[in-house]
Amino acid sequence: MSTTPARLPLSARDPRLATWRNFLIAHARIVRLLDEDLRAEHDLSLAEYDALLQLAEAPGRRLRMHELADRVLLSRSGVTRLIDRLVTDGSVERDLCKSDARGAEAVLTPAGLDRLRVASKTHLRGIGEHFIASIAPGDLEAVGRAMQDVIFELDPSSEAEDRRTG
Repeated sequence: MSTTPARLPLSARDPRLATWRNFLIAHARIVRLLDEDLRAEHDLSLAEYDALLQLAEAPGRRLRMHELADRVLLSRSGVTRLIDRLVTDGSVERDLCKSDARGAEAVLTPAGLDRLRVASKTHLRGIGEHFIASIAPGDLEAVGRAMQDVIFELDPSSEAEDRRTG
């Protein structure tokens, strides 16, 4: 079995690390800008927006707390605090799990769905301005494929959007 360049071990001075560093810097800056935009225009953090989006896309607009934690990449205690804030502002309600009365679910309220819809315009504008506009049109598909490859390599059962084989 031959070793492809991508599989060769890394050293501290490996020029391939520049791609990783650039990814980290770009990710951090974009996430910060998206969060600032949402906070300034909607008093909503990016994490709160993501939680509302995950609930909006879930069957019945409800998720068990541990499922929500997995989807928004927060700890269970982090999700609990985040949901507490969204309950306080009326965007989410807590309910007993319909399939297991011991569990709790977060349920998107109509007010939360409205808040998400309004904030989505800001969020999509930010993605366009801070990410899409920075990538040459011919490179956007390559970046998408590269990210799909990373996702699939880390979790072959994942359903990365537009995953192409062959």
